[in-house]
Amino acid sequence: MSEVKMALDGDNKDLSASYMMWYRFSRNPAAVIGTLIVLSAVIFAILAPYITPKPEDVGAVVNFRARHLPPDAAHWFGTDKVGRDIFSRAVFGLRISLLLVIGVLGISVPIGTVLGLAAGYFGGWTERIITGLTNVMLAMPPLVMALAVSNLLEPTLMNAMIAITLLWWTWHARLIYAVSKSVASEDYIEAARIAGAGPMHILFREILPNCVSVISVKTTLDAAFVILFGATLSFLGFGVKPPTPDLGSMVADGRQFMPDFWWEVLCPGAVILYVTLGFNLLGDGLRDMFDMEG
Repeated sequence: MSEVKMALDGDNKDLSASYMMWYRFSRNPAAVIGTLIVLSAVIFAILAPYITPKPEDVGAVVNFRARHLPPDAAHWFGTDKVGRDIFSRAVFGLRISLLLVIGVLGISVPIGTVLGLAAGYFGGWTERIITGLTNVMLAMPPLVMALAVSNLLEPTLMNAMIAITLLWWTWHARLIYAVSKSVASEDYIEAARIAGAGPMHILFREILPNCVSVISVKTTLDAAFVILFGATLSFLGFGVKPPTPDLGSMVADGRQFMPDFWWEVLCPGAVILYVTLGFNLLGDGLRDMFDMEG
C-alpha cells in the first residue's frame, strides 16, 4: 500500500507541476500572442490553396492590365509588376518558409543534440573531435558559407535547406554539450552507471530529459532565424527559384519600384515580421515558463 501511495503521490506532483507550467505560460500575454500568431501562420500555410483569392497567381501568370494595383477589396496586398495578387503569393511564400523551418530544424536539431550529448557524456577524444568540429564551423561567417553552398547548387527549396542545415546543427551541439557535461557529473548519473545502465540508457533516459527545456526554447527561437536566413538567401538570389513565391524574393522584386508601389515590398516584409515575431514571442514565453519551473 505504501508503494502504491508513493506512486500516486509522484503522479500527482508531476500533474501539479505540468499544470503550474501551463498556468504560468497562459498568464504570459506575449507567449499567448506568440502562440496565436504561430498557429494562424500554420493554418494559413496549410489552407493556402483554399483561402487565397488567386491561387493560380503562384505560377508564371501574367496580367499586365492589373499590374501595380494598390491594396483594395479585390487585392488585399495589391498586385506586383506582372499583375499577380501579392496576398496569394505571400501566403504561399509563408508555406515555403515554414517548410524550410521544418526541414532545417528537423535535421539539425537531432544531429546537434546527439553530438552534444556524446561530447558531454563520453569526454576524451569524442569531446575533442566534436567540439573541435563545432568550433571550426562556428568560426565561419554563416551567411558567407550559406551563399557559397547555395552558389554551388541549383536554387531550390531542398538546396536552401542543405545550405542552412550545414550551419545550424553547430549551435544546438554547443548548447546541448554544455548542459550534458554539467548533468553527466551528477551523482545520480554515477549511480545509474554503477547499477549497470548502458551509455544509451544514460544518454537518452537520464541526460536528455534535462535538455528538453533548452531544446524547446532554442528550436522555437531558431525558427524565426531560419525564416529570416532563408528570406535573405532568396533576397540575394540564392533561394527558391522563380516563379515559386518566396517572401525574400518578393521583397527583392518589389524594391525597384519603391517608393511609388510601396506595397510590393511592405506587404511581404510584413508577413516576414508577423511570423518571426510570433516565434520569438513564443520562444520567450517558453523560456520564462521553464525558468519559473526551475
